[in-house]
Amino acid sequence: MSLLRPLSKLPDINAASVLLVENEEHFQQKLADVMVNEKSVMVKVRLAKSLPLPAKNEQNRPRIDLVVFIINLMSDLSLQSAEASLKHLGQGYFLGKVCFMVTNARNAALPAERMVAVRKLASGLRCPLLYAEDQTPDGVTNAAERLLVILRVAAGCVPMTTALFLSNLTRCIVPTEEEEQQNLDFDA
Repeated sequence: MSLLRPLSKLPDINAASVLLVENEEHFQQKLADVMVNEKSVMVKVRLAKSLPLPAKNEQNRPRIDLVVFIINLMSDLSLQSAEASLKHLGQGYFLGKVCFMVTNARNAALPAERMVAVRKLASGLRCPLLYAEDQTPDGVTNAAERLLVILRVAAGCVPMTTALFLSNLTRCIVPTEEEEQQNLDFDA
């Protein structure tokens, strides 16, 4: 049960491997089913409830190009599980090979502080934060397409683009209190 490291294995040619981590496992299977149908690159999808991964299959496990933490905003346990799992990733993953995907962001019953906590987590780690609709097939397909773009870059399948470059373009930014106050003053 050691740290998961991004460059511990050699990459496969024209292949990409993604690890979907979701505590409740509602959305990850639907997302995986759509992602494996990708034609431009062979996509290997691994599913996990949390990290660390079991050590018994470490030799047969492919190199993980992208780790996606799926967080259900209606569940506090989902956020806690993602935060606890982050400790089991090597530092190299935070150079463009980790992203967060949240579900149920449109729910009116959502506690506002949970959304703020997720945004601060993604911003603090300089990782992309994606919003997904998990209730409809079109929402699942759109989420998979957005993840596939990031996965292709993270796996090195897109020439002249790196995961760190893409991460800098798509990372979550939480404005400081001073910037928020300036925006309020400007709107008034």
